[in-house]
Amino acid sequence: AEAVWRIAAERGLEAASMREVAAEAGVSLRVVQYHFGSKHGLLVSALHLLHEENDRRARARMAALPDPADLRAVLGAVLNEFLPLDEQRRSALRVFVAYYVRSLTDPALAEVFLHASQPVERLVADLIAQAGAAPGADPGREADLLVSGVTGLGMDVLHGRRTLADVRATLDYHLDRILPAH
Repeated sequence: AEAVWRIAAERGLEAASMREVAAEAGVSLRVVQYHFGSKHGLLVSALHLLHEENDRRARARMAALPDPADLRAVLGAVLNEFLPLDEQRRSALRVFVAYYVRSLTDPALAEVFLHASQPVERLVADLIAQAGAAPGADPGREADLLVSGVTGLGMDVLHGRRTLADVRATLDYHLDRILPAH
């Protein structure tokens, strides 16, 4: 899975042939074929593992927050996972984009990539509701906008169109609007 991610981050998913993945992982092509059966099986397995790995890392970072009861800080930490703040998140965002592009033409991959249950949006909506959203704010709609917005802004950072400081200022602006000081 990590070999798929490295290839996808550097050259896109199209370059992630079974042969390339085997070479990148330092194993034989037969091993990759045995474990995954097909390129599609390999990509789907790597995507599942990417979701699990990103979730694990995000939970670890959130657990390290100085005050886990500060729901705004927790919300900020969740949203920061979509920003290229370090090499791991920069790479994860590039892989995310590669899978997104591929999912547009691959319905089976889209099923794995696009969670129908939208767990991140639900988590963000729950945090907004628990933290006391501004009157008239719909936590679900705000969560949809924040998650998609921060993802798009993260891609702008990758392209050099925006700076992390700009993106953080925009994120703080929206969080201040949604979660007024009590």
